[in-house]
Amino acid sequence: MAHGESEGGERMNESEVIRAMLGHPPGEPRTIAVVGISDNPSKPSHYVAAYMQQHGYRIVPVNPLMESVLGERAYGSLAELPMKPDVVNVFRLPKFIPALVDEMLRLGFENIWVQQGIIHLEAAARAEAGGVHVVMDRCIMVEHRYAGLS
Repeated sequence: MAHGESEGGERMNESEVIRAMLGHPPGEPRTIAVVGISDNPSKPSHYVAAYMQQHGYRIVPVNPLMESVLGERAYGSLAELPMKPDVVNVFRLPKFIPALVDEMLRLGFENIWVQQGIIHLEAAARAEAGGVHVVMDRCIMVEHRYAGLS
């Protein structure tokens, strides 16, 4: 299996997929559901989401332990969201990725971005087989900066 290729033969982390997920707010607005967001400003899930929010992205926190983060109401799960986010950005341990993929497939969500250091290739292959675009083991903030969108 080639680097960046999932078991289904699809390529995750393609530059076109990354660019499409990022869009270019405000002209191409994007809503990002952040699964596993923390209210602790020193945690990556918080400061990465804050960075994206400061650059025009609507952040929708998903964490059952919180009422709100970054001035936005938090939801307990993806199924509770009142809208279909453009991107589901995941800050959870690898063991939680398969269940999130299953939930995304049930809900018809199209883009999953699993943060840097979090890898679950089987879940990525299942997501891609179900039509979900996958970015995995990449930081959305770093990719945003790299794309020159800041």
